Amino acid sequence: MSEVFIARKVPQEVEDFIGKHCRYTKWEGAGEISRSELLKRLWDVKGLLINQEKIDRELLAAAPKLKIVSNISVGYNNFVLEDMKARKVLGTNTPNVLNDTVADLIFGLMLSTARRLCELDRYVKDGQWNKKVTPELFGVDVHHQTLGIIGMGRIGNALAQRAKFGFNMNILYHNRSRNPEAEERFAAHYCSLEELLRKADFVVLLTPLTPQTVNFMGSKEFSLMKGSAVFISASRGETVDEVALEDALREGRIRGAGLDVYKKEPVNPDHPLLQFKNVVTLPHLGSATTSTRFAMAMLAAENLVRGMKGEIPPHLVPELQPLK
Repeated sequence: MSEVFIARKVPQEVEDFIGKHCRYTKWEGAGEISRSELLKRLWDVKGLLINQEKIDRELLAAAPKLKIVSNISVGYNNFVLEDMKARKVLGTNTPNVLNDTVADLIFGLMLSTARRLCELDRYVKDGQWNKKVTPELFGVDVHHQTLGIIGMGRIGNALAQRAKFGFNMNILYHNRSRNPEAEERFAAHYCSLEELLRKADFVVLLTPLTPQTVNFMGSKEFSLMKGSAVFISASRGETVDEVALEDALREGRIRGAGLDVYKKEPVNPDHPLLQFKNVVTLPHLGSATTSTRFAMAMLAAENLVRGMKGEIPPHLVPELQPLK
């Protein structure tokens, strides 16, 4: 039996699963564990179940016996990969189980922004619906419009399926490589970033966060979009130059935006993007349904247990895969 630390609250079934295979302790304090408190708990720990805490040289020094870190997340930009490689610490994530759930939310952002649902909800609740609704409150159609997906991975495919077969949308996509499946199933058109931005009525950014994608959407990119287009960001906030987005919105160069992610989270209540009526803002909850979060936690636990047994976990991140 080996030592595991569960640093995030998980369903009891997930905790019980870990307990069948490993001796564990867990964080039982109010709220999330602070980094300083986490570092105090790691001296004898071999396995760590966590969500987005930075795994760097400082943390690894506090955990000399650490063998595996299991993220309850698809993203793993919290892994300082070179530091983990140097210590031969495994790192895993939880892909696939949240694809449909995130795609649902993205479509919700598209509909909410295009049809101005949040504005109209407030309009009714504020008692302003005391006369005929005039064209100033009208939105725009989603059906039969052109959707541009930047980053056609699994979530992009799930989004394209909803767009093509639910809303008869035309699909454009830009990716590091072509996606033959999307082209065949959804008649998706592979194109340059510039072509996508010029033609799409809805631009959805789904790129992972890498050094190359920081501020991927900036002033130049927003200037290429149609004035009637809507921008949706649902992967990582750092991929968007928020000042450039503010400028595009303020100057009316795009119709609106739907955001689930931000450079700094939680977002500051005084952030300028929160002041726009034509921007729908959500608190980074793309995967936040009960069933999906349970599936993510259980998959993270399975990754953890496999690593603790000396096996290669099923979802070891690509950069930490053993050389063949």
